[in-house]
Amino acid sequence: MVSPSVRRLAGAVAHVLRSRARGHRVTKGDASPSPGDVARSTSNRAPVQDNGVLLDAYPGDFTGVFSPRYAPSLDGDPDPGEIVWAWVPYEEDYSQGKDRPVLLVGHDGPWLLGMMLTSRDRDQRSHPNWVEIGTGPWDSQGRDSEVRVDRLIRLNPDRVRREGAILPQNRFAAVVAQSPFAR
Repeated sequence: MVSPSVRRLAGAVAHVLRSRARGHRVTKGDASPSPGDVARSTSNRAPVQDNGVLLDAYPGDFTGVFSPRYAPSLDGDPDPGEIVWAWVPYEEDYSQGKDRPVLLVGHDGPWLLGMMLTSRDRDQRSHPNWVEIGTGPWDSQGRDSEVRVDRLIRLNPDRVRREGAILPQNRFAAVVAQSPFAR
């Protein structure tokens, strides 16, 4: 007997394959599981399907050298140069994390590369790996934000929840110039 979750997943895969065979572009909403398939709570646990399987198991932080790319486009798809909202795993335990804003800075194969933001004010002398970027529409409360430049997070483009804003190119350049991973 096949579980309902497996049947729904098989149906979504079949839909994607049929759409691609016909030459249609499959958008994020086309192959999305139905609302009951994915547990998206406000908990710190990684997103999981009904059967308890992790969605897109996190491959680990990116540790190589990357070429920063600035190519924002508010087209509904996440692009480098945009601040988006996504689930970010904790460094100590990739199975836990939280939803937070992330500055997209490039790609690693199919993964987007991002740097997490915080609105917590940090002293630059004692926290040199955080770069101030000011305020923007990604924070509904208008708080100043900072970007962590010494950790590159891999994000599945299909798991990005929403675009928040385009970071101006001069601020983007100032952030990536401080990253030890940027070429």
